Amino acid sequence: MHVLVTGGSSGIGAATALAYAKTGARVTITYNSGADRAAEIVKRIEAEGGEAAAVHLDLEDHTTIAPAVAQAGPVDALVANAVRWGTIMPNSIPFEEVPATEWTAALHANVVGNALLAQAVLPGMRRRKFGRIVFVSSGAAEEGLPGPGPYGTAKMALHGMARALAWESGRDGILVNVAVAGLTVTDVARPVSQQVLDEIAARTPSRRLSTADDLAALIVFLGSAANRNVTGEFVRDGSNAGRSSHAV
Repeated sequence: MHVLVTGGSSGIGAATALAYAKTGARVTITYNSGADRAAEIVKRIEAEGGEAAAVHLDLEDHTTIAPAVAQAGPVDALVANAVRWGTIMPNSIPFEEVPATEWTAALHANVVGNALLAQAVLPGMRRRKFGRIVFVSSGAAEEGLPGPGPYGTAKMALHGMARALAWESGRDGILVNVAVAGLTVTDVARPVSQQVLDEIAARTPSRRLSTADDLAALIVFLGSAANRNVTGEFVRDGSNAGRSSHAV
């Protein structure tokens, strides 16, 4: 099985790439600016006897998408994890002051970019009558987060995209789902204090926040042959259960 993980050089993407490799899958990760980090993930996978590669892909530059997929080779499972975060921090400016350029950039990268990515892998999946696509979304899309309106809007658009794809491609053996991450403990810097992290964790049933490895386990299930017929679903991790939808 060949898996393409976008944004696989750090955080949830890196954890997902490593988790897939442990199942015996061949993994290709994409990076934008993190070439060195991507190379390290590839080395880690190869050191454990796995097969991996890294290719450049920039969701904001749509001309990089098809070449990256072509370079990766036939893709059995796509994990659309890469994201343009944007420049607006929570509670930083009112909605009416968000510039149009921020909206355009968020939708151009996170919605159109991911649509083009899916278009690039779908023909091969249809020919092979097998495919898995997992879009990585955020609890902020469903519950909202003051300030980053473009980010949340773009992430919610992935939910509609997944539903449309699930209905259209299911007869071809392609299952499409969304993994909805809440506040996740990753290696990416977070502008959140430990006190806030503890408060959010206390509002979840498990009394802890999910790690990148927790999300990776969910994604690997949804994006593998172990998933026999779950499609068109928005699967939330435990960090969302306490209405703690802050993606990091």
